Parts: sequence; C-alpha cells; structure tokens
Amino acid sequence: MKFRMKSCWLYLCLALAVLPAGASAQSSPAPNTSAPPQKVEPAPQTQDQSKEDNDEFRVIKRVDEVNVVFTVTDRHGRYVRDLKRDDFKVIDDKKPAEQIRSFSSQTDLPLQVGLLIDASNSVRDRFKFEQESAVQFLNQIIRPRYDTAFVIGFDVTPDVTQDFTDNTEDLAKGVRGLRPGGGTALYDALYYACRDKLARYPQNGPVRRSVILLTDGEDNQSHVTREEAIEMAQRAEVIVYTISTNVSGMKLKGDKVLERIAEATGGRAFFPFQIRDVADAFAEIQDELRSQYALAYKPANFIADGRFREIDIEVHKYRGLHVRARRGYFAPSQ
Repeated sequence: MKFRMKSCWLYLCLALAVLPAGASAQSSPAPNTSAPPQKVEPAPQTQDQSKEDNDEFRVIKRVDEVNVVFTVTDRHGRYVRDLKRDDFKVIDDKKPAEQIRSFSSQTDLPLQVGLLIDASNSVRDRFKFEQESAVQFLNQIIRPRYDTAFVIGFDVTPDVTQDFTDNTEDLAKGVRGLRPGGGTALYDALYYACRDKLARYPQNGPVRRSVILLTDGEDNQSHVTREEAIEMAQRAEVIVYTISTNVSGMKLKGDKVLERIAEATGGRAFFPFQIRDVADAFAEIQDELRSQYALAYKPANFIADGRFREIDIEVHKYRGLHVRARRGYFAPSQ
C-alpha cells in the first residue's frame, strides 16, 4: 500500500513538472526570430540575389491568365485603332490560346510611366535639350488624377528625382534637377525602375506600364547584365521605348543594345539624326501610347514550370497588318 501511494505521488509530481511547459507552449506565441525588412537596393549585387527577386515575380502572377499590351500598324507604319476582339488570334507557346478573357482599347487605361534619363558624362553636351524635350512629353501625356509618372536620372546609380505623381510641374522639376556626371549603369537603372518602382506600385485594375529610356546605350558600371534587365522588364510587364542620344550619324554598339531592349519588351527604338529630333521621338511615343490594345487570355495546357513562353498575336481577318508586342513571359514556378 505504501509502495502504491509513493508511486502515485511520484507520477503526480512528474505530471505537474511537465504541465506548465506544455501549457506555456500552447498559450504563448513563439518569439519572432525573423529579421526586419531590409531596404531594397537599386540593383542586385550578386547572381543569387537576382534569382531570389525573379522568384518573387513568378509567385505574384496569376497562373492561368496572361495580359498583353500591343500595337497594330499597316504597311506604311500607320496605327490601326479600330480592330475588335474577333480580329485577333493568340498563339501561346506554339498553341492557340484557350480563351481571350478580355479585350480593350488602351487609350482609356491608366498609364504608369518611368522616365529614365542618362545623366552620365557621355551625354553632357546635349543634356539640356533632352531635358526640355522630356518635360514637354510629360506635360502632354500625363492626365491628372488618372496617369502617373516618375523620373530617374542615372550615372553609376539610379537617382529618383521625382517619385510617382500626376503633377506635371513636379515632374518637370524632377527632370530639370538632373545634373550630368560620372559613369553609366544603364542596365541597373532599368532593372531598378521595373522591379522597385513599376512592379511594386499599387494598382486597382488594368494599367499600362512603360519606360522611356533616353541614353546612348553605353554601359560601363552595371552589376546586372543586359539580359537580366530585359528579363525583369518582361516579368514586370513593362514596355520599353528607347531614344538614342547618339547623333554621330553612325550606328554604334549602344544603338544595338537599345534595339534589343525595345524589341524584347514590345517597344520601339528611336534614332534621331540630330539632337533637335529627340522631341519628334517623344511625340511618336506619345502617339503610340494612345493607339494601343490590351487583351487577357488563358493559355492552353498551361504548366507552371518557370520557363519562358513565347507570345504571337495575329490579325487573321486582314492582310498587311503588323502586331508589335512583347516576345513572351516567364511562367510561374511551383
């Protein structure tokens, strides 16, 4: 009898000793050991960082719907603005799209524009005229309480002189406040504008995202490559228009870079013959932004494998029309 009482007492003591630890674990949340959010750098410093950022953009995209902004021109390069949904056929990854879910004329959709101006020493002699052309463009394209824009000047680092706003006076101050000097990190600036500005800016519905890149195309300071910058623009669904500041009369290496960036993102590359023609390039971009279409479609047999899928949009009811859109997109990964 004494042995049984001692055993019961021992078990009771053990139970009381264990109970508070278990109860505490259930009633009190575990301490937060995660590090506080870190400030995002303008451009990744390593290949691993670039991969992490790319993974983030795969996750936030809807798996079964792809959005495309595009323009249609005739044989003479004139914009065709009156086409309907049934006039188009979408090929995704060499297969017809299962369904076109929405279609609209882009002239009525909000516009988010990033103006990137090369402020390196290589453009010093024509910098003032470029600034005034950019100011005029923003005054004409931004609609108050509807469109927004920001201004970045870049040499070795991107410098946001005016963040997102619909106030054209503030945008003009941001442009005129730029001062040339230093090397050129063109790819870093484009990467930063797409990842940290346009892709992260809140939106309440469909929008058009565009970057206007004013530069000679030469890069000697970037941490990311040209193709990494293009990939980020594609992930952020940004159309890039490039305006070359090379007025030498010869096509240089930087001009080929600008062609590659524009073509891969569905934009256009402009090559003014003389510096005063920069204003005409801005006017052509303005005309294109008011002549776009947008559609959203569901791909057939979609697989979330993270790879690049090509897009081809055809006008199947009319001959001689040319569609210009981004080449494709990166599928989400599981």
